[in-house]
Amino acid sequence: MTTRRQLKLGHMIEGAGRTWTDWRHPDARPGASTDFAYYRDAAQLAERGKFDFLFIADSLSINEKSSPHYLNRFEPLTILSALAAATRNIGLVATVTVTYSEPFNVARQFASLDHISGGRAGWNVVTSWLEGSAANFGKEEHPAHDVRYRLAAEYLDVVQGLWDSWEDDALVHDKESGVFFDPAKLNTLDHKGEFLSVKGPLNIARSRQGQPVIFQAGASEDGRNFAAKRSDAIFVNHGNIEDARTYYADVKARAAGFGRDPDDLFILPAVAPIVGSTEAEAEARWQERANLISLESALSMLGRSFNDHDFSAYDPDAPFPDVFHRGFNSSQSATVRIAQALQKETLTLRQVALRFATPKGDFAGTPEQIADKFQAWLETRACDGFVVGQPLPGQFQLLVEEVIPILPKRGLFREDYEGPTFRDSLGLGVPPNRFTVEKASRAVA
Repeated sequence: MTTRRQLKLGHMIEGAGRTWTDWRHPDARPGASTDFAYYRDAAQLAERGKFDFLFIADSLSINEKSSPHYLNRFEPLTILSALAAATRNIGLVATVTVTYSEPFNVARQFASLDHISGGRAGWNVVTSWLEGSAANFGKEEHPAHDVRYRLAAEYLDVVQGLWDSWEDDALVHDKESGVFFDPAKLNTLDHKGEFLSVKGPLNIARSRQGQPVIFQAGASEDGRNFAAKRSDAIFVNHGNIEDARTYYADVKARAAGFGRDPDDLFILPAVAPIVGSTEAEAEARWQERANLISLESALSMLGRSFNDHDFSAYDPDAPFPDVFHRGFNSSQSATVRIAQALQKETLTLRQVALRFATPKGDFAGTPEQIADKFQAWLETRACDGFVVGQPLPGQFQLLVEEVIPILPKRGLFREDYEGPTFRDSLGLGVPPNRFTVEKASRAVA
């Protein structure tokens, strides 16, 4: 049995497509974002490919400039609960915000998904960067970036504390004595902090994997520190392998600084591989996608990452406008990526918008070439795996059928699932119940 590092792979399902114009492709299904059959087929295809998890992104604010997939789509926990019944092994990762939700409800919903799926739930913890979200929840203003991350840290403490309300042997179900549970092993959280006051206990016990797996996306200083300290996996975007290696080394070092084993934290860049039987065919398929994008759509897509800033007011062929000083309360992962590109090259607004809208990156080529790229990124410590999207209809199926079978032959990916839970697949242990640990420590003392 090989002991070399192996890829961790997830599949992001985006029914109508990632960009503003993917739905216009002749083979696209514009209504796929609310088509259960589409999600079910994608989930089962990913499971046949032995992928570690499905990933459902989310946002809580839309307007006329939003991308089609987000205009009309399923709520993440609802669709993943349905997919739990249509799959057996694959992890189920839902994006849920801490800024516009209540921790007791979130703890209960994820614990329920974890039980429904037999221990396959994961939570992508986000703070919501779109300012328009505030008005949808009766809030006067959207919290500042640093405030959102302080809230996130406290919120995660609360949710994980609630998940531990029931110790693992608390529900004794002794019919003869009539004892349903041991009251000494049901614990009240009684949390009172800067932002939250939550008593508990939670009215659902831990699942067979203990707690759901924690995901986060962090590019800013606050985001990197939070992810390095608290996450099991980090979802990131990188345009090239050099930037990916730099980020990887930085976040792994931060994890070690927090006293963690860096190998227990998986860094997973988003990629959308384009598979062709030849390089020329792959290039033609990428161009096919690029041709769907208009400048107007690309500017709308760019503006979304700057909290719907109107880039159409600028000359598209002039240098990229100096907008960073405006202090957008926005998606720092996207704005940081653009700022880094501008440090290396002098780019016009048109070039930035089109590149951002239709990135080709490293992953276009023949099945062997894409497998080579996966291997290079893994073995040079640019990543621990990938979150794979579909750039064109049928491309994910090509990846599963033609690229994935190459990887086990190289010792880079599993032949089959390691066990029934998401933590089994990732090689992560079951986290101990904090109350059980505290009681054991007091007993020893």
